[in-house]
Amino acid sequence: MSSAEFGALLVLATAASFTPGPNTTLSTAIAANRGLRGALRFVCAVPAGWGLMLVLALPPLRWGVLAAGVGYMLWLAGRLAPAFVEGMALQLLNVKAWMLALTVAAGWVAGRPDWLARLLQVLPVMLFFGFASNFTYALIGALLRRWLARGRRLLWFNRAMAAALAATAAWMAWTALSSPTGLPPPAAP
Repeated sequence: MSSAEFGALLVLATAASFTPGPNTTLSTAIAANRGLRGALRFVCAVPAGWGLMLVLALPPLRWGVLAAGVGYMLWLAGRLAPAFVEGMALQLLNVKAWMLALTVAAGWVAGRPDWLARLLQVLPVMLFFGFASNFTYALIGALLRRWLARGRRLLWFNRAMAAALAATAAWMAWTALSSPTGLPPPAAP
């Protein structure tokens, strides 16, 4: 892989991993409720689930992934406490994660004679950024924990995080229904 390709991968990984989405919202909320240590299982689950997606390199399942993802995010919005397996499952139902996995697989791995070597270069980079972004958001949640412990702040924070997840699910459904392909457009790097 050329240094230009690797640089482009790093830019994409940074932009896609650190922009807010279901993973970062949950990382923040779990840490705000349980502390940084309580969020680490989920923080580690995100790159593990995403890595599984990249390795499998499955084609998009369009409506099935979208419907399952919207439903799962709404369920998580009501629960706000996913475990490791649930965190990995979220990746398989997360349209943003699928768009990133498909973009990375198509742009850096698939169809190349050295695809395995490229996968072994790309996967650690993406896993690192998935962990780093979710750890950063969890750290923010953990730093807010003491402030949120006063009065009804935590209740309102949880409601706001649940509303953010529900709004994301609604946006995904609306975008898919109004898109000719049935999927939201890929996130801009």
